[in-house]
Amino acid sequence: MQFNCREDIIQLTPLWTGERFDDGRPRVSDDILRRMEYVTTEEAWGICWREGYQYQFEGNWMNLNPGKILVGRAVTGVFVPKRPDLHDCLMQYGHEKEGRVGEMNSWVIQTLVKDDVIVIDLFGKIRKGTYSGGNLSTAIAARTGRGQVIYGGVRDVQQILEIDNLITFCKGNDPTGIGDVTLVGMNVPCRIGEAVCLPGDVVLGTPSGILFIPPHLAQEVVEHSENMRLRETFGFTRLREGVYTSSQMDTKWTEEIEADFANWLEQRTQEEKDRILWGNKE
Repeated sequence: MQFNCREDIIQLTPLWTGERFDDGRPRVSDDILRRMEYVTTEEAWGICWREGYQYQFEGNWMNLNPGKILVGRAVTGVFVPKRPDLHDCLMQYGHEKEGRVGEMNSWVIQTLVKDDVIVIDLFGKIRKGTYSGGNLSTAIAARTGRGQVIYGGVRDVQQILEIDNLITFCKGNDPTGIGDVTLVGMNVPCRIGEAVCLPGDVVLGTPSGILFIPPHLAQEVVEHSENMRLRETFGFTRLREGVYTSSQMDTKWTEEIEADFANWLEQRTQEEKDRILWGNKE
């Protein structure tokens, strides 16, 4: 067996036709990740739901950085409760056959690269289910500059809060170290609560929760969000001007309103459009 097999990942993600990492994960572009930071959960969820991806969202997190948006490419790890024969077999295999070092919870971290988000299925375990503390969270931040999604616990919360370039979503915290668990998969499909995450999914973490966006839908998601922002700005403008009523803006637009929007958009300079889309963040 292998913990991280390129051929398996490619087979699992056939709808992605773009660039891939050496490990086989889809590599959604840096530009799409940048633009994704402005997308709301509901905008992205709407595209996923429409395309039949109805189990991509998990809410009710302990969000250690509620004022920040988490975006990145998923690297997954799956744990199960410890069974001694399985645990010993996989520890030996990882150390001797794959050259991995240290404890199992560090193995996934050692594979991370810039703009990854580590996604760990610890089946909701918090006591003795603390995947990362101050040391491992610092390592995750140094490698990715993004964050961690732990369907389980963390420890050393006060230390984690001092890490500037890390956003953490977890299910709870506890002072115990991780124990009585076994890593059975790296970069494999995992279940995070009610959501399914595949390696290479775009992770979108907001105050609403975590959404895993299939990579082949990521561009459509950001384009939909940007179009919505432009349309909303047009609608607010016309409402303030008294041109249309709120009921006209809240229902399906008539052909006349759509034509008005197209003309309004054509008259906007690129600088004006950028200000609408990105505000003062660009």
